[in-house]
Amino acid sequence: MSESVVFCQLSRKFVDENDATPAEAQQVMYYSLAIGHHLGVIDCLEESLVCPWAAYLAWIATLPAASQASRKMAGVPRYGEIVIDHSHVVMLAQAFDTARACQTPQQQQWSQALLAMLQAIQQEPAIYLMVRRRDD
Repeated sequence: MSESVVFCQLSRKFVDENDATPAEAQQVMYYSLAIGHHLGVIDCLEESLVCPWAAYLAWIATLPAASQASRKMAGVPRYGEIVIDHSHVVMLAQAFDTARACQTPQQQQWSQALLAMLQAIQQEPAIYLMVRRRDD
C-alpha cells in the first residue's frame, strides 16, 4: 500500500433542488457564503493534484525552514489534512514561487500547478483547497 497527498479544489456547490426551488437554492448559497457556513450546501471537490507521500515531503522541504508556508504545508503530515483558503494565497504563492529556483523539474511542475490553483482562489475567494493524506 502506498500513500499520497491529494489537493482537491472546490469545483462547485450543490443544493438539493428537491428541497428548494432554483431561486431558493441560489439564496441558500449566497447566504451560506455570506456567513461562512455551508447550511444545506454540499461542496463538490475535484482532485487537482496528486503527489506521492515521500515526494510531497521532499517538495515542501524546499520551502524556507521556519516560514509560515512551511508550517502550513507541514500540517498535512502533522494533522492529515489542511485547508488552503483566500487568507493563505499571498504567503504560499510567494514561498512556492521563490522555492522553484531550487526544485527539481517535477517539483517545479507541482509548484506551477499549485500557483495556478492559488490564482483561482485569488480571483474567486469562495474557492478553497482541501489537501489530504491518502492511503492508496
